[in-house]
Amino acid sequence: MPAAFDRFCRCDIGDSMSNLRHLHPTSVIAIDGGGTRCRLALITESQPVLIEGGSVNVTSNFDAAVRELSRGLAALAQKAGLTTSDLAALPTYAGLAGVMDQGMAQKVTAALPQTHIRVEDDRPAALRGALGTTDGVVAHCGTGSFIAAQVAGRTRFAGGWGAVLGDPTSAQWVGRRALTLTLEVVDGLRATSALSDRLLAKFTGCAGIVAFAATARPSDFGALAPAVTEHALTDDAIACKIMNEAAEDITALLPKLGWTPGMALCLTGGIGPHFAPYLPDSIAANVTAPQGEPLSGAFELAQMYRDELSNGT
Repeated sequence: MPAAFDRFCRCDIGDSMSNLRHLHPTSVIAIDGGGTRCRLALITESQPVLIEGGSVNVTSNFDAAVRELSRGLAALAQKAGLTTSDLAALPTYAGLAGVMDQGMAQKVTAALPQTHIRVEDDRPAALRGALGTTDGVVAHCGTGSFIAAQVAGRTRFAGGWGAVLGDPTSAQWVGRRALTLTLEVVDGLRATSALSDRLLAKFTGCAGIVAFAATARPSDFGALAPAVTEHALTDDAIACKIMNEAAEDITALLPKLGWTPGMALCLTGGIGPHFAPYLPDSIAANVTAPQGEPLSGAFELAQMYRDELSNGT
């Protein structure tokens, strides 16, 4: 990875950058569009340019996602001192939340001004960013969750189906599970704990919990996850049960995706790293820090796409 991009990954968004008035043939655009934020980068032989915007999920709200992407591309052109037509001509890779199939990818492609663009879901960029070309598995546990493997040059993905149908071990799952177990305390099926007492006090009883859950978004459930990780550190029975359940789910999936001891295991997302102490020692010994972020993975995939275009493949 070029030193220029390494500097870009560490720079503040507000950094003053020189306008790029002459594009190098190797210039590409990388887009990492997630449910929380969207980052767009113009990477050239000179200094990269970064723009950050709001949520982009093309399944949850297609029109809003396209508007956010279009605004981001326009802002990227302005910041780089380019016309939008100059920017539209560059090879572009977009890893976007909510791209569930090729039909959705084609719909996004048709809605954006880019002449050459590859649209995929946001998992391949996250996998590439975390592992580079190394064999291993990424267990991403943020507001949502998925697990991805890269073994012997082949990639495989599981999960990422959203809060209603999936997302086990995610922050929203952790928060929702904490409320479920707290209601079991109310029913006399489980012993009370400091965590259940805290949640009952927060919502002023079981009726408040039910009312909250009726309208809560995944991010609202996810906001409860820090309370679980905090209480788990004090051996709270309910909190530890949740953390152990998540670790067991991750452990069970690893061999199904081809992971073997000695391969890297990256725990990413806001809550992912908190599961490491609850994994079996034989697995925890392989936990490694990710090599980079999803945007760096999107950059590498943008380079690969550019090379395919150059080679006519």
